[in-house]
Amino acid sequence: MIDKQTFHPLNYIKKEEYSGSMEGMRYLLKRDKDGEEDAIRVTVWPEPLGIYKTPPEKQTSILVPLTTEGVEQAADWLNEQYETRKDYWLENLHRPWTEV
Repeated sequence: MIDKQTFHPLNYIKKEEYSGSMEGMRYLLKRDKDGEEDAIRVTVWPEPLGIYKTPPEKQTSILVPLTTEGVEQAADWLNEQYETRKDYWLENLHRPWTEV
């Protein structure tokens, strides 16, 4: 689980993509636009491949504001995605990339 007290990638996201993983679930936070507003695109996908090698249909994304509150929303969403789809993430955890 992501701890919102220690999850503070906002300044990093303003310049670079921020990625990580949790037991079979990979995630990426990157700067984007939501209409005219700056936003963070938060994307999750299953192990073992990186985002650019994973088919779009296996990726799930949301947009949140590019703010401290947006980062908190991202953390909540990532935790929710992990918990509600935990079996899916764990089944992909040790899958060889050749089976993808």
